[in-house]
Amino acid sequence: MESIIHRLSARLLPLSTSSAGPFVGAPGSGNAARRRLLWRCRRPDGKIISSFDVEGAPSSFLPAGASGSRRQTRAAAGWFLGLGGKKGTALPEIIKAGDPVLHEPARDVDPREIGTERINKIVEDMIQVMRQAPGVGLSAPQIGVPLRIIVLEDTKEYISYADRKEVEAQDRRPFNLLVILNPILKKKGDRTALFFEGCLSVDGFRAVVERHLEVEVTGLDCEGRPIKVDAAGWQARILQHECDHLEGTIYVDRMLPRTFRTVGNLALPLPAGCPKLGPP
Repeated sequence: MESIIHRLSARLLPLSTSSAGPFVGAPGSGNAARRRLLWRCRRPDGKIISSFDVEGAPSSFLPAGASGSRRQTRAAAGWFLGLGGKKGTALPEIIKAGDPVLHEPARDVDPREIGTERINKIVEDMIQVMRQAPGVGLSAPQIGVPLRIIVLEDTKEYISYADRKEVEAQDRRPFNLLVILNPILKKKGDRTALFFEGCLSVDGFRAVVERHLEVEVTGLDCEGRPIKVDAAGWQARILQHECDHLEGTIYVDRMLPRTFRTVGNLALPLPAGCPKLGPP
């Protein structure tokens, strides 16, 4: 199996307010409630870059919010039963690792329910939660809904904050919003890559994960029509990450041993015996 290993070591720092400012509007929004916090990284060579993770920026650099598995589960459960449809109700919180909904397989969306108010509400809230986080992907279980639904989006704006060499190494290209119900992922070929990954449900940590470079995903769109996505590079990684969530798998279940670390320790060398990070 051919493996491509690239270095993504970085030390994250809050973006200085003395520059252009830490917030910019999220795609499709025009108010402060939809603002996205930018963050930037210091590489081992001292160069500062800005970037997003597989799913989003670390929560330690985001506005503080209440947490707690029991509270999150109650909020998500009430929202899932329809209470969240009331005017003025806040978006569901992102569920954190340890909650059973993240560690059990999700169930298929009944095709007869596609297009209903309930399913449309779930999808709409997933998109808003993903963009507000901010992130480039989200699964329904991450907001407490055990259904096979994923949303993902990577924009030119997001990519513009990343180091050009890293973008090239990741084969990262922008793509429009994708909503896939009941996705089925098929890995193509044997070529893989190793990168650090993070997750909105596992705050403040990263680990190296091996992913296939090319995948095919089939499923249904929001109107129940068949959809097929052929993806490569970073988009393929996002799809694999999100589809894993639907199987009750998070990235730490797939991480390379001894590569798990805090965001603050990303720049530190990997232990002896771990694969070297960098070009093959």
